[in-house]
Amino acid sequence: MEQIQYSTNPFGGIIINPQSLDSDPMNFSKHLGNSLQGWSAQGFKVAWLELPTEKAALVSEAIKLGFNYHHATEDYLMLTKRIEEGAFIPPYASHYIGAGGVVISESDELLVVSERHRRSRSPAYKLPGGALIAGEHLADAVVREVFEETGVETEFEALVCFRHWHEYRYGKSDIYFVTRLSPLTTEITMQEEELDEALWMPVNDFLEDPDVSLFNKTIVQAALKSKGLLPTFVPGYGDESHHEFFMPKEIL
Repeated sequence: MEQIQYSTNPFGGIIINPQSLDSDPMNFSKHLGNSLQGWSAQGFKVAWLELPTEKAALVSEAIKLGFNYHHATEDYLMLTKRIEEGAFIPPYASHYIGAGGVVISESDELLVVSERHRRSRSPAYKLPGGALIAGEHLADAVVREVFEETGVETEFEALVCFRHWHEYRYGKSDIYFVTRLSPLTTEITMQEEELDEALWMPVNDFLEDPDVSLFNKTIVQAALKSKGLLPTFVPGYGDESHHEFFMPKEIL
């Protein structure tokens, strides 16, 4: 019996072609088992098995052959098997990435929001922001999030700081970037599904509000005092849509 169609990666791994998999669980099991024997004899280290959702019936057979879950998306489930004992399998995405925007108007007012679903009864004002979408640049994401939540259009200025937080959700860590944005408009159109309030607040009122967390006060002060890192392009990295760099103004 011939081996299942596959390609290889530079690390001694087998990448099984999902389109070549037999949809019948018994045939699939025989074919995969035979292939694993051959790959072992050839000295390969790890087998990567991507199962499209329409072939989910094959999961149990793969598990019986020693495969383990690696990660899943809406379209497929990825499983792996160490062909060589102790072979390294890199983990899937380990972090959430989010960004918030410090937006200060010419009249020294800060754009803030209060979430509809919060633990405290009193308004807990914070910066507008949210999670990045896969493939989205940080600078684009924070401008989008601020607009979606408040209706205020902004322009990205600089990256001023970030927070790293472990065990944030589902055992994953979280990186939250804080940016400084300049407002292009001031009229607020609040995202009512997620927010109770969106308003312009004097910066000093925000910094002196006892209900505002120390973290939020600190990052606003960082944005006020720091020049931050500016977005730039580094030659040699090709398509700018795939890379994003931030550097001090002094070296640009």
